Amino acid sequence: MTSLSRRACVASIMGAGIAAGTGSAFAQQWPARPVTLVVPFPAGASTDVVARLLAEKLRTELGQSFIVENKVGAGGNIAASGVARATPDGYTLFVTSAGPIATNKLLYRNLAYDPLVDFDPIALIGDVNVAVVVHPSVEARTLAELIAYGKANPGKLTFGSPGLGLMGHIAGELLQRRAGFQMTHVPYRGSAPLANDLVAGQVNVAVDFLPGYLPLIQAGRVRALAVTADTRAPQIPDVPTLQEAGLPGVNASSWFAMVGPKGLPTPIVERLSAIVSAYVKSPEALAKLDPIGVRPLGRGPEAVRAAQAAEIAKWEDVIKAANISLQ
Repeated sequence: MTSLSRRACVASIMGAGIAAGTGSAFAQQWPARPVTLVVPFPAGASTDVVARLLAEKLRTELGQSFIVENKVGAGGNIAASGVARATPDGYTLFVTSAGPIATNKLLYRNLAYDPLVDFDPIALIGDVNVAVVVHPSVEARTLAELIAYGKANPGKLTFGSPGLGLMGHIAGELLQRRAGFQMTHVPYRGSAPLANDLVAGQVNVAVDFLPGYLPLIQAGRVRALAVTADTRAPQIPDVPTLQEAGLPGVNASSWFAMVGPKGLPTPIVERLSAIVSAYVKSPEALAKLDPIGVRPLGRGPEAVRAAQAAEIAKWEDVIKAANISLQ
Protein backbone atom coordinates (compact mmCIF):
# COMPACT_ATOMS: atom_id res chain seq x y z
CA MET A 1 0.00 0.00 0.00
CA THR A 2 1.40 3.43 -0.91
CA SER A 3 1.83 6.22 1.60
CA LEU A 4 -1.07 8.10 -0.03
CA SER A 5 -3.30 5.04 0.16
CA ARG A 6 -2.44 4.49 3.81
CA ARG A 7 -3.32 8.11 4.64
CA ALA A 8 -6.64 7.81 2.78
CA CYS A 9 -7.47 4.57 4.61
CA VAL A 10 -6.64 6.07 8.01
CA ALA A 11 -8.70 9.17 7.20
CA SER A 12 -11.66 7.01 6.18
CA ILE A 13 -11.51 4.97 9.40
CA MET A 14 -11.16 8.11 11.51
CA GLY A 15 -14.10 9.71 9.69
CA ALA A 16 -16.29 6.70 10.32
CA GLY A 17 -15.27 6.68 13.97
CA ILE A 18 -16.05 10.37 14.35
CA ALA A 19 -19.45 9.89 12.67
CA ALA A 20 -20.31 6.97 14.92
CA GLY A 21 -19.16 8.86 17.98
CA THR A 22 -21.20 11.91 16.95
CA GLY A 23 -24.32 9.78 16.42
CA SER A 24 -23.85 8.09 19.77
CA ALA A 25 -23.34 11.41 21.54
CA PHE A 26 -26.43 12.85 19.85
CA ALA A 27 -28.52 9.87 20.92
CA GLN A 28 -27.31 10.24 24.51
CA GLN A 29 -28.41 13.90 24.51
CA TRP A 30 -31.75 13.10 22.86
CA PRO A 31 -34.39 14.21 23.62
CA ALA A 32 -33.27 17.74 24.47
CA ARG A 33 -36.65 19.26 23.55
CA PRO A 34 -40.27 18.09 23.10
CA VAL A 35 -40.91 15.24 20.66
CA THR A 36 -43.98 15.14 18.41
CA LEU A 37 -45.89 11.90 17.94
CA VAL A 38 -47.92 12.37 14.77
CA VAL A 39 -51.18 10.39 14.60
CA PRO A 40 -53.07 10.16 11.27
CA PHE A 41 -56.56 9.90 12.82
CA PRO A 42 -58.78 12.02 15.08
CA ALA A 43 -58.56 12.28 18.85
CA GLY A 44 -60.36 9.35 20.45
CA ALA A 45 -59.61 6.90 17.64
CA SER A 46 -57.84 3.67 18.60
CA THR A 47 -54.51 4.85 17.19
CA ASP A 48 -54.79 8.11 19.11
CA VAL A 49 -55.53 6.34 22.41
CA VAL A 50 -52.50 4.08 21.95
CA ALA A 51 -50.28 7.04 21.04
CA ARG A 52 -51.31 8.97 24.16
CA LEU A 53 -50.51 6.02 26.41
CA LEU A 54 -47.07 5.79 24.81
CA ALA A 55 -46.53 9.54 25.05
CA GLU A 56 -47.07 9.46 28.81
CA LYS A 57 -44.73 6.50 29.27
CA LEU A 58 -41.99 8.05 27.12
CA ARG A 59 -42.30 11.33 29.01
CA THR A 60 -41.79 9.46 32.26
CA GLU A 61 -38.89 7.39 30.96
CA LEU A 62 -37.02 10.10 29.04
CA GLY A 63 -37.85 13.22 31.05
CA GLN A 64 -39.12 15.22 28.09
CA SER A 65 -42.55 16.08 26.69
CA PHE A 66 -44.01 13.84 23.99
CA ILE A 67 -46.81 15.73 22.25
CA VAL A 68 -49.51 13.91 20.26
CA GLU A 69 -50.43 15.79 17.08
CA ASN A 70 -53.49 14.60 15.13
CA LYS A 71 -53.11 15.24 11.38
CA VAL A 72 -56.27 13.91 9.78
CA GLY A 73 -57.08 13.42 6.12
CA ALA A 74 -56.57 11.38 2.96
CA GLY A 75 -56.61 8.04 4.77
CA GLY A 76 -53.57 9.00 6.82
CA ASN A 77 -51.51 10.17 3.85
CA ILE A 78 -51.29 13.81 4.98
CA ALA A 79 -49.74 12.79 8.28
CA ALA A 80 -47.52 10.13 6.70
CA SER A 81 -46.12 12.39 4.00
CA GLY A 82 -45.35 15.06 6.59
CA VAL A 83 -43.41 12.59 8.72
CA ALA A 84 -41.60 11.21 5.67
CA ARG A 85 -40.35 14.74 4.88
CA ALA A 86 -39.36 15.54 8.48
CA THR A 87 -35.75 15.77 9.62
CA PRO A 88 -34.70 12.32 10.90
CA ASP A 89 -33.49 13.60 14.25
CA GLY A 90 -35.91 11.78 16.54
CA TYR A 91 -38.14 14.79 17.17
CA THR A 92 -40.90 13.76 14.75
CA LEU A 93 -42.25 10.22 15.07
CA PHE A 94 -45.30 8.46 13.64
CA VAL A 95 -47.76 6.25 15.55
CA THR A 96 -50.05 4.66 12.99
CA SER A 97 -52.20 1.72 12.02
CA ALA A 98 -51.37 -0.40 8.99
CA GLY A 99 -52.99 1.70 6.25
CA PRO A 100 -50.64 4.69 5.97
CA ILE A 101 -47.48 2.54 6.07
CA ALA A 102 -48.74 -0.50 4.13
CA THR A 103 -52.06 -0.83 2.28
CA ASN A 104 -52.24 2.79 1.12
CA LYS A 105 -49.51 1.76 -1.31
CA LEU A 106 -52.17 -0.39 -3.00
CA LEU A 107 -55.04 2.07 -2.71
CA TYR A 108 -53.68 5.43 -3.82
CA ARG A 109 -52.45 6.11 -7.33
CA ASN A 110 -50.31 9.11 -6.44
CA LEU A 111 -48.74 8.80 -3.01
CA ALA A 112 -46.27 11.51 -2.04
CA TYR A 113 -44.18 8.93 -0.19
CA ASP A 114 -43.29 5.24 -0.34
CA PRO A 115 -44.56 3.40 2.78
CA LEU A 116 -41.88 0.73 2.45
CA VAL A 117 -38.92 3.04 1.81
CA ASP A 118 -39.45 6.42 3.48
CA PHE A 119 -39.74 5.30 7.12
CA ASP A 120 -37.45 3.62 9.61
CA PRO A 121 -39.42 1.09 11.69
CA ILE A 122 -39.17 1.33 15.47
CA ALA A 123 -41.70 -0.96 17.18
CA LEU A 124 -44.74 -3.12 16.46
CA ILE A 125 -47.00 -2.03 19.30
CA GLY A 126 -50.07 -4.27 19.21
CA ASP A 127 -53.00 -5.45 17.13
CA VAL A 128 -56.74 -5.01 17.21
CA ASN A 129 -59.89 -6.71 15.96
CA VAL A 130 -62.26 -5.29 13.39
CA ALA A 131 -65.92 -5.87 14.24
CA VAL A 132 -69.17 -6.04 12.30
CA VAL A 133 -71.63 -4.02 14.40
CA VAL A 134 -75.29 -3.20 13.72
CA HIS A 135 -77.93 -0.81 15.01
CA PRO A 136 -80.51 -2.55 17.26
CA SER A 137 -83.25 -1.87 14.67
CA VAL A 138 -81.56 -4.34 12.32
CA GLU A 139 -83.48 -7.56 12.82
CA ALA A 140 -80.45 -9.79 12.16
CA ARG A 141 -79.15 -11.39 15.34
CA THR A 142 -76.35 -13.25 13.56
CA LEU A 143 -74.07 -12.59 10.63
CA ALA A 144 -75.85 -15.29 8.62
CA GLU A 145 -79.15 -13.47 9.14
CA LEU A 146 -77.56 -10.16 8.09
CA ILE A 147 -76.25 -11.77 4.89
CA ALA A 148 -79.64 -13.36 4.18
CA TYR A 149 -81.36 -10.00 4.64
CA GLY A 150 -78.84 -8.28 2.39
CA LYS A 151 -79.39 -10.84 -0.36
CA ALA A 152 -83.16 -10.54 -0.11
CA ASN A 153 -83.10 -6.73 0.05
CA PRO A 154 -80.30 -5.50 -2.24
CA GLY A 155 -79.29 -1.91 -1.61
CA LYS A 156 -81.24 -1.49 1.63
CA LEU A 157 -78.32 -2.00 4.00
CA THR A 158 -75.79 0.78 4.51
CA PHE A 159 -72.40 0.08 6.00
CA GLY A 160 -70.18 2.77 7.43
CA SER A 161 -66.41 2.74 7.63
CA PRO A 162 -64.02 5.27 9.23
CA GLY A 163 -62.79 6.36 5.79
CA LEU A 164 -62.20 5.44 2.18
CA GLY A 165 -59.53 2.77 1.89
CA LEU A 166 -59.17 2.28 5.64
CA MET A 167 -59.35 -1.17 7.21
CA GLY A 168 -63.08 -0.99 7.87
CA HIS A 169 -63.73 -0.19 4.22
CA ILE A 170 -61.63 -2.97 2.70
CA ALA A 171 -62.79 -5.46 5.36
CA GLY A 172 -66.40 -4.61 4.51
CA GLU A 173 -65.70 -5.08 0.81
CA LEU A 174 -64.09 -8.45 1.50
CA LEU A 175 -67.03 -9.50 3.67
CA GLN A 176 -69.52 -8.68 0.90
CA ARG A 177 -67.53 -10.42 -1.80
CA ARG A 178 -67.10 -13.61 0.21
CA ALA A 179 -70.74 -13.66 1.35
CA GLY A 180 -72.27 -12.70 -2.01
CA PHE A 181 -74.37 -9.69 -1.01
CA GLN A 182 -74.12 -5.92 -1.30
CA MET A 183 -74.38 -2.97 1.05
CA THR A 184 -74.08 0.72 0.26
CA HIS A 185 -70.79 2.06 1.60
CA VAL A 186 -70.85 5.31 3.61
CA PRO A 187 -67.34 6.61 4.40
CA TYR A 188 -66.81 8.79 7.48
CA ARG A 189 -63.94 10.94 8.71
CA GLY A 190 -63.00 8.72 11.63
CA SER A 191 -64.53 6.20 14.00
CA ALA A 192 -66.19 8.66 16.40
CA PRO A 193 -68.66 10.19 13.92
CA LEU A 194 -69.37 6.74 12.49
CA ALA A 195 -70.16 5.32 15.94
CA ASN A 196 -72.42 8.31 16.67
CA ASP A 197 -74.38 7.79 13.45
CA LEU A 198 -74.65 4.04 14.05
CA VAL A 199 -76.15 4.69 17.49
CA ALA A 200 -78.55 7.20 15.90
CA GLY A 201 -79.56 4.72 13.20
CA GLN A 202 -78.20 6.83 10.34
CA VAL A 203 -76.34 3.75 9.07
CA ASN A 204 -77.35 0.12 9.60
CA VAL A 205 -73.92 -1.48 9.90
CA ALA A 206 -70.42 -0.39 10.91
CA VAL A 207 -67.26 -2.28 9.98
CA ASP A 208 -64.52 -0.76 12.08
CA PHE A 209 -61.88 -1.32 14.76
CA LEU A 210 -63.53 -2.81 17.84
CA PRO A 211 -62.19 -0.55 20.65
CA GLY A 212 -64.44 2.45 19.97
CA TYR A 213 -67.55 0.26 20.04
CA LEU A 214 -66.89 -1.78 23.17
CA PRO A 215 -68.74 0.58 25.57
CA LEU A 216 -71.67 0.78 23.14
CA ILE A 217 -71.82 -3.00 22.75
CA GLN A 218 -71.60 -3.57 26.48
CA ALA A 219 -74.36 -0.99 27.09
CA GLY A 220 -76.63 -2.64 24.50
CA ARG A 221 -76.75 0.46 22.29
CA VAL A 222 -75.37 -1.47 19.30
CA ARG A 223 -75.01 -5.19 18.59
CA ALA A 224 -71.83 -6.97 17.48
CA LEU A 225 -72.36 -9.82 15.02
CA ALA A 226 -68.78 -10.94 14.42
CA VAL A 227 -65.11 -10.07 14.78
CA THR A 228 -62.86 -10.36 11.75
CA ALA A 229 -59.98 -12.21 13.37
CA ASP A 230 -58.82 -15.78 13.94
CA THR A 231 -59.90 -15.79 17.59
CA ARG A 232 -62.70 -14.21 19.56
CA ALA A 233 -62.10 -10.91 21.32
CA PRO A 234 -61.79 -11.54 25.09
CA GLN A 235 -63.79 -8.38 25.83
CA ILE A 236 -66.86 -9.81 24.00
CA PRO A 237 -66.34 -13.58 24.22
CA ASP A 238 -69.88 -14.43 23.08
CA VAL A 239 -69.35 -12.79 19.68
CA PRO A 240 -68.11 -15.30 17.05
CA THR A 241 -65.32 -14.89 14.54
CA LEU A 242 -66.21 -14.68 10.85
CA GLN A 243 -64.98 -18.25 10.42
CA GLU A 244 -67.30 -19.43 13.17
CA ALA A 245 -70.08 -17.44 11.51
CA GLY A 246 -69.55 -19.28 8.23
CA LEU A 247 -67.00 -17.15 6.38
CA PRO A 248 -63.59 -18.86 6.64
CA GLY A 249 -60.45 -17.12 5.48
CA VAL A 250 -61.59 -13.57 6.26
CA ASN A 251 -59.12 -12.05 8.71
CA ALA A 252 -59.04 -8.27 8.91
CA SER A 253 -57.36 -7.58 12.22
CA SER A 254 -54.89 -4.73 12.06
CA TRP A 255 -51.91 -3.46 14.02
CA PHE A 256 -50.27 -0.31 15.34
CA ALA A 257 -46.63 0.62 14.85
CA MET A 258 -44.20 3.41 15.64
CA VAL A 259 -41.92 4.55 12.82
CA GLY A 260 -39.86 7.62 12.00
CA PRO A 261 -38.46 9.37 8.94
CA LYS A 262 -35.83 7.46 7.00
CA GLY A 263 -32.37 8.01 8.46
CA LEU A 264 -33.17 7.97 12.19
CA PRO A 265 -30.00 7.43 14.24
CA THR A 266 -29.78 3.75 15.18
CA PRO A 267 -29.23 4.45 18.91
CA ILE A 268 -32.51 6.41 19.03
CA VAL A 269 -34.38 3.63 17.23
CA GLU A 270 -32.99 1.05 19.65
CA ARG A 271 -33.77 3.18 22.69
CA LEU A 272 -37.37 3.84 21.63
CA SER A 273 -37.95 0.27 20.55
CA ALA A 274 -36.76 -1.08 23.90
CA ILE A 275 -38.96 1.29 25.93
CA VAL A 276 -42.10 0.79 23.81
CA SER A 277 -41.73 -2.98 23.52
CA ALA A 278 -41.16 -3.47 27.25
CA TYR A 279 -43.95 -1.12 28.22
CA VAL A 280 -46.76 -2.61 26.12
CA LYS A 281 -46.07 -6.05 27.63
CA SER A 282 -46.00 -4.74 31.21
CA PRO A 283 -48.89 -5.29 33.66
CA GLU A 284 -49.43 -1.51 33.71
CA ALA A 285 -49.98 -1.36 29.95
CA LEU A 286 -52.01 -4.59 29.84
CA ALA A 287 -54.46 -3.07 32.32
CA LYS A 288 -54.95 -0.10 29.99
CA LEU A 289 -54.85 -1.82 26.61
CA ASP A 290 -57.06 -4.83 27.30
CA PRO A 291 -60.22 -2.81 28.08
CA ILE A 292 -59.92 -0.98 24.76
CA GLY A 293 -59.43 -4.18 22.76
CA VAL A 294 -55.74 -3.87 21.93
CA ARG A 295 -53.55 -6.99 22.19
CA PRO A 296 -49.96 -5.99 23.06
CA LEU A 297 -47.19 -7.31 20.80
CA GLY A 298 -44.08 -5.35 21.77
CA ARG A 299 -41.75 -6.31 18.93
CA GLY A 300 -38.87 -4.57 17.19
CA PRO A 301 -38.17 -3.02 13.79
CA GLU A 302 -37.90 -6.36 11.94
CA ALA A 303 -41.45 -7.24 13.03
CA VAL A 304 -42.74 -3.96 11.59
CA ARG A 305 -41.16 -4.76 8.22
CA ALA A 306 -42.66 -8.25 8.28
CA ALA A 307 -46.10 -6.87 9.16
CA GLN A 308 -45.96 -4.36 6.31
CA ALA A 309 -45.11 -7.07 3.79
CA ALA A 310 -47.81 -9.41 5.11
CA GLU A 311 -50.45 -6.70 5.01
CA ILE A 312 -49.74 -5.85 1.39
CA ALA A 313 -49.74 -9.52 0.39
CA LYS A 314 -53.07 -10.11 2.19
CA TRP A 315 -54.98 -7.22 0.64
CA GLU A 316 -53.54 -6.78 -2.85
CA ASP A 317 -56.01 -9.10 -4.60
CA VAL A 318 -58.98 -7.91 -2.53
CA ILE A 319 -58.36 -4.27 -3.38
CA LYS A 320 -57.94 -5.04 -7.07
CA ALA A 321 -61.07 -7.19 -7.15
CA ALA A 322 -63.13 -4.52 -5.40
CA ASN A 323 -61.70 -1.91 -7.79
CA ILE A 324 -60.80 0.46 -4.95
CA SER A 325 -58.59 3.18 -6.39
CA LEU A 326 -58.19 6.55 -4.70
CA GLN A 327 -56.58 9.83 -5.65
